[in-house]
Amino acid sequence: MNAAVNAAVNAAVDDAFVAELRSRSTAYWANHPFQRAMLAGRSTREQVRGFVANRWYYQKSLPQKDAAVIANCPVPEVRRHWAERLAYHDGPREGVGGLADWLRLCDAVGLDRDTVLDESTVVPGVRSAVDRYVAFCRTAHWTAGIASSLTELFAPDLMSQRIAAFRRHYPWIDASGLEYFEKRCVRAPKEASYALDVVLTYCATPERRAAACDALTRKCEVLWSMLDAIDDAYRAER
Repeated sequence: MNAAVNAAVNAAVDDAFVAELRSRSTAYWANHPFQRAMLAGRSTREQVRGFVANRWYYQKSLPQKDAAVIANCPVPEVRRHWAERLAYHDGPREGVGGLADWLRLCDAVGLDRDTVLDESTVVPGVRSAVDRYVAFCRTAHWTAGIASSLTELFAPDLMSQRIAAFRRHYPWIDASGLEYFEKRCVRAPKEASYALDVVLTYCATPERRAAACDALTRKCEVLWSMLDAIDDAYRAER
């Protein structure tokens, strides 16, 4: 009987923890005015291009973030699984993988690839926000680094909305460039499910769970700050 009671209590605690993590969705960048305007078809070509070009800096930093999490993690099984993210972003060879898919989106919206790669159009606020995020994952407890990735709990809905919005409102975008979002709609839920399992398993104390929630909030703030900076840089184009 005591075992059953303990199991029920633990399940309730886990449910409350997951609910607390999911409550961070209110701060996710899907709710940012710039994002809402883009989904509603109110963005100019330059604003869409500005978003895609600046987000490249975020995309290309994700493998560095994931490598930092791996470097901090003492659990071989988690390291092996998390390394799949590096393989996804970087790809097995040039022209294949998440980064290559994002560059094809850059092509699809009419950006010059060399300009994207030299990062000359990355606004300072985006660079600062992304650099802070990578630095956080290098210095934080490894479970906090993993928890910060749980924005993927909220991502699939936004990805689906973005695909629909781009096709409906921005027909000048080559549809082949939307492959990144289409793949993420499938991959992100799987990644989020694994990350959530890790956080539930290894955040065993109230302090670790509080830190995990704070890390997810921090990640939402990073994404929001990116859109603040892009919105400010391209506001005159609206």
